[in-house]
Amino acid sequence: MAFEHLLVLPVLLPLGTAALMLLGDRRKGFKAAMNVVSAALGLVVAVLLLQGVAERGPGAFGIYLPGNWSVPFGIVLVADRLSALMVVLTGAVGLASALYALARWQQAGVYFHALFQLQLMGLYGAFLTADLFNLFVFFEVLLAASYGLLLHGGGAPRVRAGLHYIAINLVASLLFLVGVAVLYGVTGTLNMADIAQKLPLVPESDRGLLHAGAAILAIAFLAKAAVWPLNAWLPPAYAAASAPVAALFAILTKVGVYAVLRLWTLCFPAGAGASAGFGGEVLIWGGILTLAFGAVGMLASQQLARLAAFSVIASSGTLVATIGFDAPTLSGGALFYLGSSTLAGCALFLLVELLERARQVEVGPAEIDDGNGALPSFLDAETPVHANLDDDQQVLVGRAIPAALAFLGVTFTVCALVTAGLPPLSGFVAKLAMLTALLDLRTAAAWALFALLIISGLFAAVSLMRVGMRHFWAADRPSPRLRVIETAPIAGLLAGSVAMAVHAGPVLDYMRASGEALHSPELYINAVMSAQPRSGPEGSGQ
Repeated sequence: MAFEHLLVLPVLLPLGTAALMLLGDRRKGFKAAMNVVSAALGLVVAVLLLQGVAERGPGAFGIYLPGNWSVPFGIVLVADRLSALMVVLTGAVGLASALYALARWQQAGVYFHALFQLQLMGLYGAFLTADLFNLFVFFEVLLAASYGLLLHGGGAPRVRAGLHYIAINLVASLLFLVGVAVLYGVTGTLNMADIAQKLPLVPESDRGLLHAGAAILAIAFLAKAAVWPLNAWLPPAYAAASAPVAALFAILTKVGVYAVLRLWTLCFPAGAGASAGFGGEVLIWGGILTLAFGAVGMLASQQLARLAAFSVIASSGTLVATIGFDAPTLSGGALFYLGSSTLAGCALFLLVELLERARQVEVGPAEIDDGNGALPSFLDAETPVHANLDDDQQVLVGRAIPAALAFLGVTFTVCALVTAGLPPLSGFVAKLAMLTALLDLRTAAAWALFALLIISGLFAAVSLMRVGMRHFWAADRPSPRLRVIETAPIAGLLAGSVAMAVHAGPVLDYMRASGEALHSPELYINAVMSAQPRSGPEGSGQ
């Protein structure tokens, strides 16, 4: 199969799987198996796409014309280094969430697996499409599926948060349509590369209308990216969602960030004339305020689910702020941070349920020596009578830590280190790369973001340490029962984060090359506009 044909598989695979689930066998076990197999195949295809663009160099693009129509009249799917990265993250998060759901959450609703696959289809399509109309279509597909997934399992908190979530996203979708209509009226096209190519030719009399359309479209994207003050919907919605759904939602806000990054670097680069850098200051200071809001929210959160939701807001703010600086080196560090924070955020949402389960395990009455020489049940016959005991008369030396608690403790520590940006894991590498790039910019906004990245890391560390103490040190509870199907996805996600740190050099090189390509929009424009439909029998199948 040609490399270009791989581009359509991430969209067709979940779409076909969802259709088979709805039309075929009604057994939940069969649907669960299909869901996991399809998610795994999607991740394999995503890795092949990333490998393909990485081997072809920084300016490599995969172009696929599903309807075999000439650009810019037909649908175009494009894979570059950025979109391939986002597709891999989607595949990893999707597979982890699908596996985790097998433990029990798939039983709470009839259409869970079909909605899950449609969610993946919308995510894959949004990252691969090259025109605004289909971006809107894929946005609506993933949002429609997310409405059902958020309400999955029922309950008043989910219904309340779900209604707010739906209302906000419907308004954002309306703004999306208005912005697209205005841009189409000014440029006469919806293809992203064609829009970027025509922007310098827009007459001065239409420049204000162009900027208005871009601003309306940006508001829609920034609302979906949870930028302050448009993010009040996120903490209650993500905290109320079931664990696998919240984990999948960890990448939803990144769709808005991706759309802003893609369109802003394409349409308003330094060479865009009167429109060069339009809205850059708004992105910078909006991102900084969002990062501050997320950091304070983490510090104020008493529930781990809300803390995880505010960490998603903080990561979105960091990414949006870096976009506005228009600095390729900073963008490379930000893309490394994007991958690291997404994996850690997904794992943290999965850990929420397991940690809450551990807190709910009831502690039985302590067994105490009855005065007749009987030993407590936690001692064996060979334990010395004068052993070193704590206040609860339990042995301090040689006490075994249950495997479940050990797993929870280690994985929570890894999540905390990555989220707070502490060494030696990938979060530290990402923040160090961004801080180094900010030092070279030497502007007031750069110094503000520099300081806030450090302060937000401190706030995150304090917040997560407090949560860790409450869950692991505050009381002595029996070990919870964990299933392998629940622990394996978390271990896999964190293994990916650790691998990013171990191979930080090659990964950071890839991210920096991606940043360089993003800030050279002519590469994307030329690749898309030069794509030609195939003629004859070979082209008829495409």
